[in-house]
Amino acid sequence: QVQLVESGGGLVQAGGSLRLSCAASGLTFSTYTLAWFRQAPGKEREFVAAIRWSGGSTFIADSVKGRFTISRDNAKNTMYLQMTSLKPEDTAEYYCAARKSGSIYYAPVYDYWGQGTQVTVSS
Repeated sequence: QVQLVESGGGLVQAGGSLRLSCAASGLTFSTYTLAWFRQAPGKEREFVAAIRWSGGSTFIADSVKGRFTISRDNAKNTMYLQMTSLKPEDTAEYYCAARKSGSIYYAPVYDYWGQGTQVTVSS
């Protein structure tokens, strides 16, 4: 059974930092790409970042490039999203997801999703 469990969300002031974690289990990791998406109230789910478990190639949305970093710890089967210089517009529910194929930027192709963790950035 595949499980993706996010943690690390919270309330932070603009300019602050947070690190999100996604603990994954039940996957054949070498065949998956894991990603972070976010969804603000009234908006569509938006791609944030992705990492290929095999090889570690990363992909970052332009809206967060230079501020967010995605990484993984193979030994812990955990993916991270380090978020710095946070802005109020980063406020959203952040989701961890996993997929085998299809565009990494397109939410519907993802096979598995976590329950989400809320990030709120105050101005």
